[in-house]
Parts: sequence; C-alpha cells; structure tokens
Amino acid sequence: MKAIWNGKVIAESNDTTVIEGNHYFPEESLNKQYFINSGTHTVCHWKGAASYYSLDVDGKVNADAAWFYPEASKMAKSIEGKVAFWKGVEIVNQ
Repeated sequence: MKAIWNGKVIAESNDTTVIEGNHYFPEESLNKQYFINSGTHTVCHWKGAASYYSLDVDGKVNADAAWFYPEASKMAKSIEGKVAFWKGVEIVNQ
C-alpha cells in the first residue's frame, strides 16, 4: 500500500493493518522528511489517545493529516505506533 499526498509517496508498506476502513502503516514505512510533529491529541473510546502529524510536501502543509496511537488500548494493540491518514491523503494499492 502507498499513502500519497501532493504528488509524493509519504508512506509505503506491504504490512498495513486495517481498522475501521483505515490503513495503519508501520512507522518505519514513513518518509519522515514529510512529517511534522503536531500538538494535537484526541481520544477514541476504544483505541485510546491519538497523537497527530502534519504533512509538509514541497512547502504545502496539511495540518494533522496523520494520526497514531503511541499507547493503544488492549483492544487496539495491533495498531500501536502505526500511522493512518485522512484529509486528502490517497491510499492506493501498490
């Protein structure tokens, strides 16, 4: 699977985990040069507290377009530390 935004591959992996229709990419599959830590946090009632990244591709910023669970709940351990995308990030099959 590939995550693409603003014409660039921002993540690529053969080992994504799908939960609620979202592909969660392993952290090592991210092209880190495009990721900026965000101060945004939200809470999911069953997955736990999420943290966010913004994307910066060729000077264009997509705020909070990626999220992950640094310490997922017991029910969501399969996605702990993995990153999912929204806000216009295209997920395509390789």
